[in-house]
Amino acid sequence: MKFLAVCGSGLGTSFMVEMNINQILNELGVTGVEVSHSDLSSATPGDADVFFLAKDIAEGGAHLGEIVVMDSIIDMDELRTKVKQVVEEKGLV
Repeated sequence: MKFLAVCGSGLGTSFMVEMNINQILNELGVTGVEVSHSDLSSATPGDADVFFLAKDIAEGGAHLGEIVVMDSIIDMDELRTKVKQVVEEKGLV
């Protein structure tokens, strides 16, 4: 299973989200998920199974496939809830 954190430009924001996703997966005891990051213009549908995007770029990332839209990229509680929901839906916990 692959997760990709995507930001609009540059890689700092998506790298931060990647690290936060990894932290949450560790907290949940989930293994076997590869997490990476990319900017929106470089991301392609084959890069991941699930894409995490901020709401301001969600429309531009709709072509990627399964996307998780975050209202706030710095809200750990929101990210924790959404990551937990995805891993439960995928049968990873």
